[in-house]
Amino acid sequence: MIAARLPQRLVDRLPSVRGRLSEGAALAPVTWFRVGGAAEVMFRPADADDLAEFLAACPADVPVTPIGVASNLLVRDGGIPGVVVRLGRGFAGIAADGLHLTAGAAALDVNVAIVARDAGLAGLEFLAGVPGTIGGGLRMNAGCYGREMADALVELEAIDRQGRRHRVPAAEAGLGYRHCGLPDDWIFTAATFAGTPDEPDRIGQRMALLARQREETQPIRARTGGSTFANPAGEKAWALVDRAGCRGLRLGGAAVSEKHCNFLINLGTATAADIEGLGEEVRRRVASTSGIVLAWEIRRVGVAGTQRANPAIEVSR
Repeated sequence: MIAARLPQRLVDRLPSVRGRLSEGAALAPVTWFRVGGAAEVMFRPADADDLAEFLAACPADVPVTPIGVASNLLVRDGGIPGVVVRLGRGFAGIAADGLHLTAGAAALDVNVAIVARDAGLAGLEFLAGVPGTIGGGLRMNAGCYGREMADALVELEAIDRQGRRHRVPAAEAGLGYRHCGLPDDWIFTAATFAGTPDEPDRIGQRMALLARQREETQPIRARTGGSTFANPAGEKAWALVDRAGCRGLRLGGAAVSEKHCNFLINLGTATAADIEGLGEEVRRRVASTSGIVLAWEIRRVGVAGTQRANPAIEVSR
């Protein structure tokens, strides 16, 4: 009798690394929504050389998905096939030099703002109000309160799917509103920003004001993924959602925030399907009432899992 051949594990097809490869790594605990399935394999590269060598040797048919701290990311319940790349300590350095500041892609945006403040470098205060990392912020040209990454970026560094390194001036990155024109399979590793000189105390005061505004207007203590939909030209997404009667709308364990209705929140029992389904229902209602089709700002990745049986949609007042 011939024994059945077991399917080859993905990890056995991957090149050796100096960092860490983990099978079936849980992703829900590292996402801000606290939902979603596992990574088939998680890769934590030791440094940029380790990442470049891995990408150069990784089989071409293996999907590679980079994630940061998953502050504006929805991982679907079926998890992410292939390799999830999560940059860590080796990519989190921050250094100011004169009117420039260089940060690794894994550096938290708020930490970059703090280092800039301490160095007397103004113009990066807005990063204190952007949840996430520099890498994720570059991918979507993140911003708030009238400024975005493109306003301060000098150049960025990235590694493509073939392991080749790139250094790209800001003017060639194709940055627009919540958009980056560089290939989706490039993994950002670092960025350099420019600022202007100012007193650290004055910079700190502006950062504190932004923090108060964010605390007063956004559900930052909830399990959320930040702004859900991009603002259409000449419109505010939250206002369209509100006019469509979606404030407080619920699906399963997910809800539209009462505090800021361009935020979806996990009430504690949501699945990724609840959150995505609720977002699609909001888009349907906004299109019905305004004729405007909202575009997702939250990035959705992975494969769908088992759906709940007809979860009820309700409005909580």
